Amino acid sequence: MEESIVVKTQGLGKKYGVRYAVLNLNVEIRRGQIYGFIGQNGAGKTTFIRMLTGLIAPTDGQIELFGESGERALQKARRRIGSIVETPALFPSMTARQNLETQARLLGLADNPAVIGEALESAGLDHTGAKKVKDFSLGMRQRIALVQAMLANPEFLVLDEPVNGLDPKGIIENRELLKRLVREKGMTILISSHILSELALLATDYGIIDNGRLIKQIGAEELQRECRQCIRLLTDETEKAVSFLTEHFHVKDMETAGGGAGKEIRIFEQLDHIALMNRALCEADIPVSSISMEGQDLESYFIKLTGGQPTGGVA
Repeated sequence: MEESIVVKTQGLGKKYGVRYAVLNLNVEIRRGQIYGFIGQNGAGKTTFIRMLTGLIAPTDGQIELFGESGERALQKARRRIGSIVETPALFPSMTARQNLETQARLLGLADNPAVIGEALESAGLDHTGAKKVKDFSLGMRQRIALVQAMLANPEFLVLDEPVNGLDPKGIIENRELLKRLVREKGMTILISSHILSELALLATDYGIIDNGRLIKQIGAEELQRECRQCIRLLTDETEKAVSFLTEHFHVKDMETAGGGAGKEIRIFEQLDHIALMNRALCEADIPVSSISMEGQDLESYFIKLTGGQPTGGVA
């Protein structure tokens, strides 16, 4: 396996009774990616994360981490992972510093007050002093859980709903912290989230899971191109239409897809020229069966791909 590949699964499955929660999952996550994992409630997203972090064992298939497979090798490779899965594990009667010190001891890290201080500062929690975690806001608890997951300086960070319940300020702070980790430490991050608008500002790549199956892996640039506004034109004279649009409208950014009479041209410029283009093509004896403006955000793309529900049903 290439050194640049952090996670690779082949035919991964998890069965509960007679039902598969995850089936034949083939995921690939490369070093330096922020991988947004999207799926509705019950799609199998958290089940996958629990298998990845060793909390449950797969029924079928194989997991490779940093090129390692097999249970003993995976246990060693998981030491290079930091994670928050479901509810953050914090001691509510302790301060932020005490929580981090306890976690450091559990990880077998050397007692280093300076490292703990830097961790608190990076999370914006260096001012909390004797305040106990039970009195923290949800956003503060999420931030300390994130820093706790990073104490051992992991190469790969796995976060299950890291912005769940955060206010807008907390979401922004969380986003900037994660971007900084990738930029400054070269970290790889897997994030599952139902806040698709936030993932769109953060992720470099996406995996979309539905009914336990991975139905799409796509990079942010490709997704942006698929989602951005365009004029969608259907004609059975594609080559003639492309030549005409290039010559008479000076269109350069367009692509074709499909075949036969339903062949499609997507035009990514001169978006206010729909009526003019339609009339000119017809006058040039180039038949147009359909012309319309299209464009969608990540949530709309997800719904179209899965036949799912709006954000409230995605998690």
